[in-house]
Amino acid sequence: MSQSTASPAVRTAPRAGSTLLALRVAAVLATLNVFYQAATAGQILMQSETAEEWHGGGAIALHVLTGLMTVAAFLHMRASRGPWWPTALSAVVFVATFVEASYGHGNTLGIHVPLALVLTIGTVWVTAWAFTRSATTPR
Repeated sequence: MSQSTASPAVRTAPRAGSTLLALRVAAVLATLNVFYQAATAGQILMQSETAEEWHGGGAIALHVLTGLMTVAAFLHMRASRGPWWPTALSAVVFVATFVEASYGHGNTLGIHVPLALVLTIGTVWVTAWAFTRSATTPR
């Protein structure tokens, strides 16, 4: 038997490619969901009868999607030996979705809305990074 002489970066490249694809898909879906949440929040402000139901369902989807984004960012970090910050930011966004949801009623909207902006910025930032050259280059 002969041993492989491929360097670790070459051996991890296919795996890094699949983890990057998973990160991109999860991040794009999470970003689209954040924008959906903004749209349904606007409908709530316009007194739509069903908007609160749709917004609540979107919140559940956001928990799932940001959780998947966090897992995908972690797996990509491990596979590509890339930076740790996209995983950390994804995890902060994931946790913040639960904090934000807990402040989504009544007099606490003054906390809920700024947290929604934090979620938006964090999710878009991870998504944008996932499409940069530094995300695609295994180390």
